[in-house]
Amino acid sequence: MVALTHEPLDADEIRRGIEDPALGGVVVFAGEVRSVTDGRETARLVYTAYEEMALKRMEAIAGEAVRRWGGRVAMSHRLGELLPGDVSVVTAAACPHRAEAFECCRFLIDRLKQEVPIWKQEYGPDGAAWVEGDRRVMME
Repeated sequence: MVALTHEPLDADEIRRGIEDPALGGVVVFAGEVRSVTDGRETARLVYTAYEEMALKRMEAIAGEAVRRWGGRVAMSHRLGELLPGDVSVVTAAACPHRAEAFECCRFLIDRLKQEVPIWKQEYGPDGAAWVEGDRRVMME
């Protein structure tokens, strides 16, 4: 289950979508927009994506996780304008055991951040910046 949406993300709903009585370990990661990043105030973020490619990449990552750990997985990322406290991304893994579920969920979020074409624009009192990993490029 992978999704890109402009609607708010519900981590509990995503978790319910992967639950299975045969899978004893369920781990959910929810990333929220911070109000301060590296000492800079964040008023809002805007996420954009190359949606067709992003969904294909997310499906490939999810498929790899299922092959590697078994079980069920979900990855959802929100697009558009988000405010501090809004959930921007949710990854979830349901595996036979807790250790596998933790490893799988971390794999999902790490690979999503590294490989999926989703871009973040940050707005604050100092202006706007494109953000990629730890790199921030101020806009004029």
